[in-house]
Amino acid sequence: MKNFRKKILVVMSASIMLTGCGQVVQNMPDVPVISGHVEVTDTETDILETDFSENKSPETDISEENVQTTISSKRGYIVSATRGVVTTDIRPATTTHKVTAHIAGGTTGAVNRDSGIQRGTTHVVLANPNINTEGMTTRTKSTTTTTAMTSTTDSTKSSNTSDNTTNTNTNITTTNNKNTTTTNTTSRTTKNITTTATTTSILKTTTTTTTTTTTTTTTTTTTTTTKKPDNPQDYIEQMTLKEKVCQMFIVKPEYITDISPTTYVDETTKENIENYPVGGIICFADNLVSVSQTQSMLEDIQEYAKDSNVVGLFTAIDEEGGTVARASQKLGTTAFSNMQYYGESNDAGQGYNIGYTIGSDLRSLGFNLDFAPVADVNINSNNELGNRIFSSDPSIVANMATSVAKGLQDAGVSATFKHFPGLGAEDGNTHEDSFVVIDRTVEQLRENEFVPFRTGINAGVDFVMVGHQIVTGFGDNLPSDLSYTAVTEYLRNELGFNGIAVTDSHAMNTITNVYSSGEASVMSIKAGVDIVLMPDDLPSAVDAVCEAVENGEISEERIDESVMRILNKKYELGLFN
Repeated sequence: MKNFRKKILVVMSASIMLTGCGQVVQNMPDVPVISGHVEVTDTETDILETDFSENKSPETDISEENVQTTISSKRGYIVSATRGVVTTDIRPATTTHKVTAHIAGGTTGAVNRDSGIQRGTTHVVLANPNINTEGMTTRTKSTTTTTAMTSTTDSTKSSNTSDNTTNTNTNITTTNNKNTTTTNTTSRTTKNITTTATTTSILKTTTTTTTTTTTTTTTTTTTTTTKKPDNPQDYIEQMTLKEKVCQMFIVKPEYITDISPTTYVDETTKENIENYPVGGIICFADNLVSVSQTQSMLEDIQEYAKDSNVVGLFTAIDEEGGTVARASQKLGTTAFSNMQYYGESNDAGQGYNIGYTIGSDLRSLGFNLDFAPVADVNINSNNELGNRIFSSDPSIVANMATSVAKGLQDAGVSATFKHFPGLGAEDGNTHEDSFVVIDRTVEQLRENEFVPFRTGINAGVDFVMVGHQIVTGFGDNLPSDLSYTAVTEYLRNELGFNGIAVTDSHAMNTITNVYSSGEASVMSIKAGVDIVLMPDDLPSAVDAVCEAVENGEISEERIDESVMRILNKKYELGLFN
């Protein structure tokens, strides 16, 4: 705190006055002439002074630019004069003080700031012990002289200073790597300063003692903030098990916003993301109202995610073109025909332009992941995909799907080949049926369904979506996304895919009618999947996977393997802070 030295001299009249000439003057004027002089010595503004007279109540602005102007005091030094009373109220403008008044009549009283003192007295209110009051002299206009007297005034000041109080308060807060460690140390020293003033005259001698308190507070704050990790390896080393597991889920925004349908996000979303820092969200038509609304929603949710968890979200959508095109149908982005139409020309350049255009549109909205293109081969005309498939020729599907994927990723949006190991031979519907069985041998898969996936993997597609179909040739009677044979032995090992394997939606009947969210999630991760899409019950799914790690059913190394794939891709997409 800055040190200020201030002096105030106040001159006024009263009914019985002492003059410097040694005469006692008696006069009781109805309107006393009051004059005064305020002098403030301030280390910031040098010596400033002003005068007042004629029964005024000026408020002196102690500033270098406007000493003489009667306006409200910014610093809080106020000198006011009223009938028979002079009050100097000296204080910081924003602080309330209990102050002590030195009354010329020989009494001492306590007043609050802006309070009046007894009528007909002369006093100085001291709210700061650094302010010294030097001699007070009073005078009136005199018409009658009664007698001649001599008077002397001696002012004796003594300061007795003692350290009375020392208080120390220390607060230490330590949290994990994402928060701040703060040490606050506050020391308080209180000193009592006693000032004694003796006034002697032939009338009487009055000794008044004024005690004020100076409090000096020293606060030391030490703040240690752990640097937020800015790369996948540093981040995964600081993550808890739950944080790692949550990264392995993509959910509908309603799961983390408590707003249905979600078209915006708020503080509740931020709290939910902190509790369940999921890897991403997938938007559907109900979430898209307008371009600006979609941009704002995705921007806000990314900001919440990065603030809470360092790394942002995969923001996903199904934008294939044709009948499955959420953004085109709701927001008016570029529309395309069904992919079967473009498959007939088998033009790789056209496929790339489709992918790049869709990718650019999605990127401008705030999406970074497209669950497209469809890489299935149209083998059974009764399959649920129909004209969403490029062709019944695996080489055409490979050419067109790979071209679309390359266009998407060149535009900054991750592409997804779906639905491994192939849905084109099915005769059912994984959305509605409890079981969808495809009777195919592994050799048949290699000759047909695997061809587009192998081509796309070799070209560097970011994601592969694994479907819920049971393939008889795998021999385990499990949905493919829950099958170690399908995911690890064939997708990973035989086809060499080292990108991100994501399940099809676990809200479909082929999962929810047979497995709980926890069971399906644990089985998918054991199979080799990196991300579970839309579990029916997110908390149960997360808890089940964490328990499986804690009891040894899944190793934490297996979790780390998937999480590193996820974080590496997010790093490439610029999703780290």
